[in-house]
Amino acid sequence: MKITETEVRYVADLANLRLSDSEIARMARELDEILSHMDKLNELDTSNVAPMAQVLYEADETATLRDDVEHAPFTNAEALGNAPVAGSGFFKVPRVIEK
Repeated sequence: MKITETEVRYVADLANLRLSDSEIARMARELDEILSHMDKLNELDTSNVAPMAQVLYEADETATLRDDVEHAPFTNAEALGNAPVAGSGFFKVPRVIEK
C-alpha cells in the first residue's frame, strides 16, 4: 500500500475534514488504487506520441484555440452588482474557518 491511513488522516486534517475510521480506510484504499493506475500509465511508451495529440485534431495547428481579444475589465461596481452582500468595495462572505 502506497498511501497509509496516517497520511490520509494528515491530509484530511489539512483540508479541515472530519472522516470516520471507515472513511479513512476507504480513502486510503481508493487513493492507493489511483496511484497504482498512475504507475501503470507511466509504463506506457509515449515517445512517439505528439504532445497534446488528443486535444488538437487533424486541422490547423490552432484549430481548437480562439483569438485572444482584449476586453475592458469589470469595474468594482459591476463586479459587486450581483453580490448577495457587499461592503467597502468587497464581497462579504460568512466565516468558515474557525482555527
